[in-house]
Amino acid sequence: MASNSFGQIFRITTFGESHGPAIGVIVDGVPPNLPLTESDIQFELDRRKPGQSKVTTHRKEPDKAEILSGIFEGKTTGAPVALLIRNEDQRSKDYEDIKNLFRPGHADYTYWMKYGNRDYRGGGRASGRETACRVAAGAIAKKILHQHKIIVVAYTLAIGGIYAKKKDFSVIEKNIVRAPDLEAAEQMIAKVEEVRKSCDSIGGIVEAVVHGCPPGLGDPVYDKLNARLACALMSIGAVRGVEFGAGFAAAGMLGSQHNDKFYMDGDRVRTRTNHAGGILGGISDGEDIVLRLAVKPTSSIAQKQSTVSRDFKAAILEVKGRHDPCICPRVVPVVEAMIAITLVDALMMQKALK
Repeated sequence: MASNSFGQIFRITTFGESHGPAIGVIVDGVPPNLPLTESDIQFELDRRKPGQSKVTTHRKEPDKAEILSGIFEGKTTGAPVALLIRNEDQRSKDYEDIKNLFRPGHADYTYWMKYGNRDYRGGGRASGRETACRVAAGAIAKKILHQHKIIVVAYTLAIGGIYAKKKDFSVIEKNIVRAPDLEAAEQMIAKVEEVRKSCDSIGGIVEAVVHGCPPGLGDPVYDKLNARLACALMSIGAVRGVEFGAGFAAAGMLGSQHNDKFYMDGDRVRTRTNHAGGILGGISDGEDIVLRLAVKPTSSIAQKQSTVSRDFKAAILEVKGRHDPCICPRVVPVVEAMIAITLVDALMMQKALK
């Protein structure tokens, strides 16, 4: 049984490995006559690609999207859209010394125990490189959401305990950590640089806001919108936790504090607060969907670490290669993509009910 697909009507299937010849995605359920070009997809891929700045890996991949099917004369045909991204800057030799060792924090050990085989070059299928496929598919989903006036914005809320105090969306793409606060961004960058020099890595928190989502999306009881979003976001390898609205803070609140009181705003039902994060009973309520993700420190670090070999003997590991000291800036477009894919699927499921 494989789990390389996500979605029910709007469905993506990704393929390829970090150090293979290419990676790619097949997107099924794309409606016909949607204007779509390679430049639409490239814009999103450029936000995720490696080698962007001093706080990302130095691997240089152009991540150029090639459309193989599903587009004719600049518009989708209704057939599956196949996208290919060729790998051009692999350095598989960097992994030769550790091909028989399990890297702490990686899926090496668990893949070996499950399959009795693994691609040790950069993590193979478990590599974060697979997320480029999701971003490519997410570019299509975003175009569909744009037709419904739904906007998805994600950003780095915190790195290493340094939090953005402002929420200015206009500056997110104007700093290399993608924070909504330029002053906090400088502090975050300094922290990442400090960690990099000590051959270590650091984690953070990514926050996302969905504006314009209509009420009624989500299918109880097991396909609640928040459950589907959590599933989508937890499938990102670096994510270790997801919370909506007040999240874990709700555990310390009274019901009278946490309940979002309703009121009429013209002919629209609104809530005075948004502790629920825009989802009630697994169904969108029309308020902004607000969620946060805990992003772990990158597992590949240059420090020597104790580990176990493939023949289950104690060993010392020293990871070489090019790795992100903090993955948050590159996780941001991946988060937006997975949210967009989930919402488009939910929109189509809702349309199927009517």
